[in-house]
Amino acid sequence: MATHPNTQLPVLNDSMVVRPDFNMVLRAHGCAPLLREEVTTLQINVGKRCNQACHHCHVEAGPKRTEVMLAEVADQILRVLAASPAVQVVDITGGAPELNPNFRRLVTESRRMGRRVIDRCNLTVLFERDMEGLADFLATNEVEIIASLPCYTAENVDKQRGHGVFDKSIAALRWLNDLGYGKEDSPLKLSLAYNPLGATLPPAQERLEADYKHELRAHFDIEFSSLLTLTNMPIKRFATFLQQSGKKEAYMSLLVNHFNASTVPGLMCRTLLSVGWDGQFYDCDFNQMLDIGLKAENERPKRSIWETDSTSFLTGSPIATASHCFGCTAGAGSSCAGALA
Repeated sequence: MATHPNTQLPVLNDSMVVRPDFNMVLRAHGCAPLLREEVTTLQINVGKRCNQACHHCHVEAGPKRTEVMLAEVADQILRVLAASPAVQVVDITGGAPELNPNFRRLVTESRRMGRRVIDRCNLTVLFERDMEGLADFLATNEVEIIASLPCYTAENVDKQRGHGVFDKSIAALRWLNDLGYGKEDSPLKLSLAYNPLGATLPPAQERLEADYKHELRAHFDIEFSSLLTLTNMPIKRFATFLQQSGKKEAYMSLLVNHFNASTVPGLMCRTLLSVGWDGQFYDCDFNQMLDIGLKAENERPKRSIWETDSTSFLTGSPIATASHCFGCTAGAGSSCAGALA
């Protein structure tokens, strides 16, 4: 059986169901054990309510979801944040995080503490009812925006995210540009997030960013700071698509055979702690969606914001992994900040 030159693992095809354990692959490359460093990013998932229901969504978010972070959970998160000086980045996601009634308080309090704040924005939320003033609020608080835009053409975006989403996204980007977002020398950073339309790996991030900048500038006079390429994770809604289209095993084979050991040092789970809408701790947002809690180091690990005063207890702790982790280590790698290698 042939082996892949990057992994020394069997090269798989559509008819072969061979899925090595992720930790086994890490050991084979001298990358095990996978341990957490000091937590510098607190990623807060405020719930699954969203004004969109995208085909690739690993959260399975949508307008009818009822999982929403309550005020008492947000309060405790802010207390833990205040006691965790190593955490410099607060990354707020969802769903559409802006729809949560605690979103603006999480932003203002985090900024008051001097933390950098990221809003994972789907752009169309800016036009939702009761969202008046949202764009101005984000700009006033110098919130970094990472906005989903899976392509620079209407056909591809609407295919993945729903009819009319592209036009609304373009209008939102122009609005943000008018506020200073994405402009050269502006403190208001606007990044776009790309993910493939199907069961493929993203192209080279630098080359695709150049294409995006050219197309959006030429056709819409839109500027942005940077492009992040994200791999579609084989979980939840995208996993259902893979299963229904008969591509599940082929896609997993693609991820496994493109394992890249150079991505491991930069994996987001090394320095990130994910907090769910109910206050539970996870190693990453993907583990959260699969309900894979923190790996037990002792008989009673701290697994929620109610069991700790800060994030310092996590330094040096093992990270829980599963087969979906191959999505973060395939090719150039994938993280909340884009490609890793």
